[in-house]
Amino acid sequence: MRVAVMWEARAAQGRGAELLEWARSQVLAYEPQRREILRAPQDRVLVLTWWEAETFDAELPELPEPDAELIARPVHRWRFESVE
Repeated sequence: MRVAVMWEARAAQGRGAELLEWARSQVLAYEPQRREILRAPQDRVLVLTWWEAETFDAELPELPEPDAELIARPVHRWRFESVE
């Protein structure tokens, strides 16, 4: 099955570019099939990764939580299963 992992964070005031660069620089234990990094108003950064996995809740590499002073709130994480 194909699993998409979403990681979304909102940067602390004025630190959006720094959070974006932090997300870009993160190296995972192994590479996903695909990775996209997006940004949105209010200094939000979204990272989407796609993986082939045996189960929805399989152990997959995920971006960690950035240093607390870089973000305005805890990171949000979701998983989705691709459907045909």
